[in-house]
Amino acid sequence: MTDQAESVEAPDASAMPVTSSPAHSRWHDFLLTLPQPLLVLGSMFSVALVYTYQWFDPGLYAVIMTVLPLPLVLIAERIWGKREDWELSPREFAEDAFWIAGSGLLWVPLYVDYYKTPISEGFRAVRDLAPLDIELAPQSVIGLVFGAILVRTLAEFIYYWLHRAQHESLFWWRIHATHHHITKMGAARSDRTHPLEFLALMIGTPIILALTGASDALIAVTGAFGFFSGYLNHANLPLRSGIYGLYFTTAEQHHLHHSRDMDSSNSNYGCTIIIWDRIFGTYSGRTDIEAIGAGTGKALSIWDQYKMAFVSTDRLTKY
Repeated sequence: MTDQAESVEAPDASAMPVTSSPAHSRWHDFLLTLPQPLLVLGSMFSVALVYTYQWFDPGLYAVIMTVLPLPLVLIAERIWGKREDWELSPREFAEDAFWIAGSGLLWVPLYVDYYKTPISEGFRAVRDLAPLDIELAPQSVIGLVFGAILVRTLAEFIYYWLHRAQHESLFWWRIHATHHHITKMGAARSDRTHPLEFLALMIGTPIILALTGASDALIAVTGAFGFFSGYLNHANLPLRSGIYGLYFTTAEQHHLHHSRDMDSSNSNYGCTIIIWDRIFGTYSGRTDIEAIGAGTGKALSIWDQYKMAFVSTDRLTKY
């Protein structure tokens, strides 16, 4: 008996399946909730610190924090990508670069020197007619950060209803469909937006900035929040929502909004603030996404994406 027992080989540990404990899984999920709030809120605090203490040229720093998020998130996607089927080909990356350049050509002239442009005269006229005498110009770091969150929350109320209308009306869907006809999630794809939608959907923030008389420092902090949030929410990264996702929109929530499944797509309308979805009943905490896209689910050419806003209803439903 002893000889037989000694002859029995021990199981090969390397061949055994590796399973993670529930505690390990919870810890892993918790760690994935940290990058987005650390980056978004951290960028806001850094801009607020520079404006408050004038360490160096605040305007230059604000520009840096506007440009820096995208390359950082693109590098992170290459290292910690969420799904291999969302990795971009060189051609797809070139198309994204085209959309980024196009949005820059549109927004830089339109919002040069923040929101002080010809259209800001219209905003000031609205403010003069309204019973408001507000100058939102906090002087402390905390004041600037919370002021920016307040501005973004008010702006997102406008954004929420415009965005929701685009999903619930075929007429308005025309200018929004371009953004949903992406078949892979990626940071650079946050700018894949029809020019008409830029002018309509993104109008909320400059209106609120004008109505509240926001200072240059507050505008810069608000911009830092918007840029990092927009890129991260579209990024091919395995980020989780956590406590941050109770009030702010997260990548996990926005990925669901881009699902090809219509019920999933018609939820989580908030771009950077999710609280309005929770209040008005359009929030979804689902995380299962089989496919990204809209309509037929096929990738469209740049020309098709531009002309979608002008084709017939019959043609639109065939994309």
